[in-house]
Amino acid sequence: MTTTAGGASRTNDPVPAADALARYALPASHPVEEAARRAVLRAAEHLLARQHAEGYWKGVTQSDVAYEAQDLLLRRFLGIRDERVTAATGRWIRSRQRADGTWSLVHDGPGHLGTTIQAYVALRLAGDRPDQAHMLRCAAWVRSRGGVAAGELTARIWLALFGWWSWDDLPEVPPEIIALPARAPLSIHSFNSWIRLVLVPLAVVSAHRPVRPAPFGIEELFAPGGPPAGPAAAGPHGGWEGAFRRLDRVLRACRGTTPGPVRRAALTACVRWILERQEADGSWGGFGPMTGYAVLALHAQGFPLDHPVLRAALGALEDSAVWTGDGMRMTETVQSPVWDTALSVTALADAGVPAGHPALLGAADWLLTRQTTRPGDWAVRRPRLAPGGWSFEFHNQTYPDNDDTSEVILALRRVAPRDEARVDDAVERAARWTGGMQSRDGGWGAFDADSTGTLVNRLPFFDIGDYCADPPTADVTAHVVEMLAALGRRDDPRTRRGVRWLLDHQEDSGAWFGRWGMNHLYGTGCAVPALVAAGVPHDAPAVRRAVAWLASVQNADGGWGEDWRSYDDPAFAGRGPSTPSQTAWALLALLAAGERDGSAVRAGVAWLTGAQTEDGSWEEPQFTGTGVPGVQALNYGLYRHVFPLTALGRYTRRQNTGAVAARSAPN
Repeated sequence: MTTTAGGASRTNDPVPAADALARYALPASHPVEEAARRAVLRAAEHLLARQHAEGYWKGVTQSDVAYEAQDLLLRRFLGIRDERVTAATGRWIRSRQRADGTWSLVHDGPGHLGTTIQAYVALRLAGDRPDQAHMLRCAAWVRSRGGVAAGELTARIWLALFGWWSWDDLPEVPPEIIALPARAPLSIHSFNSWIRLVLVPLAVVSAHRPVRPAPFGIEELFAPGGPPAGPAAAGPHGGWEGAFRRLDRVLRACRGTTPGPVRRAALTACVRWILERQEADGSWGGFGPMTGYAVLALHAQGFPLDHPVLRAALGALEDSAVWTGDGMRMTETVQSPVWDTALSVTALADAGVPAGHPALLGAADWLLTRQTTRPGDWAVRRPRLAPGGWSFEFHNQTYPDNDDTSEVILALRRVAPRDEARVDDAVERAARWTGGMQSRDGGWGAFDADSTGTLVNRLPFFDIGDYCADPPTADVTAHVVEMLAALGRRDDPRTRRGVRWLLDHQEDSGAWFGRWGMNHLYGTGCAVPALVAAGVPHDAPAVRRAVAWLASVQNADGGWGEDWRSYDDPAFAGRGPSTPSQTAWALLALLAAGERDGSAVRAGVAWLTGAQTEDGSWEEPQFTGTGVPGVQALNYGLYRHVFPLTALGRYTRRQNTGAVAARSAPN
């Protein structure tokens, strides 16, 4: 693929990977080790060649086609439809349709109703006729599942913009929610950061209820006599769910009686909140979908398309487009240069690339330019904490996260920088910020501290289950613990509390849940190296239980894989076709646990080396990244490369953990 943003190009690097690595690889004593050593050399060469001239790495992020569909719907709504973009996007969506006429959330997954509805409408916008075979199959499947009324809330919101669904049958999102105190149980700060970026714009859109003339009807997507799925839908009458349904009816009834000045003041406050969070590249949080909602809100509020704010936002959306070599166009929901660069530096360092190699120096210099320098939404709960974290994207000063920050610190500790004092200062500020973001229970969430409320999961605004808040998770907590250990802070009270949190949250099976990667293989692959780095011995019960679980779910071919359905069905935990990234996660845990010479590790290494492609990388069509468990899966383009290289590098160099600094850490 070629991309309009962040294309890869070889750096001016006079040191070939083979020469740089030759004196670091240990002599092979077994055919598997010899194959692994060759695989590391080829993989390092491949990764070095993919570094951008500015010093960063970035793979293409792929998700389900709902986001391409929303892009076309947004363009139609705004009146900026472009035939070339529409046709190319239509080709991409069409290429992802399953044989039964549906679209899935993941590669080779089952059809998903909300995504399928949005994809169908997008193809109608692209010129596909409802009587074509692939469209007939799709419409029949949608009807068999209850039709539009049974679809997810997001799909019905986008349909309401064209009158295909009534705003009256959507939950009421009052803009007055912006006035609730930050500490109130149902304030916008009770929601996680990315929900916030949807909630506030959606409150504006919901207040205006804009509708554009529909270019066609979609009666074929409605099930005859199907039940409603709006506020009147059947549901629990007791408990919090029932209470919030009744609250929604009250809000709906009060809609016409809200005093005009109150509503106008609330809308003004929402718009001000939105404008204050636009990033330098024109996006909101670096997220395409959230930027689309902000554009809808501001346009509904009266901002013309030539307003500088909207021009910048539309430019950011265009920059997220990826044009393939065969005339198709997809959109990245999020771009991941900071994350990809940190993981790439660690992978190359684990492979034996010297700490002073030009590629690593260039990456460190680039990462230093991306450190956040001002308070963001996180400061609501930590008002006295100085900024210093890193975020995931090219431009995102508002929402740094503990995960990226920890991985960047781990990467910077593996580099011998040009300006050591500058790096030490950046690392210290970042470590102080991350330490201050620890939640009261000892763990770390992604973007906020102490975001543990559960009432927000019961509100009818969203239908994503128990993921509206941002509580501590095993994967993020593990990365922070590993980072603190790498800085020589094993005995820091924050580290010890983090270790305790991880031990307390190990599942009965011996695995850990993976919030941001799929799923228990990711959580376990994060937790075990962190615990060992923090001083937990190899023979500790928690480590032994994790090793036993990994051995029990290893595939017969030697690899590991975990199906997306494990988020909803425990029977799939650790079960699925072998993939490069998930196999690497299992190996990272086993290597950290001292199992390097065991049969499970050797079989896993053999699978990875055997699956390597001619160009030195790996193929991985499966989605192993997670946006929202059970709701949004992601395929990060570099996962299939950086994690296998890290695992094989540690195997060939007999390293058990990546928390090994290339130079002494500051105290």
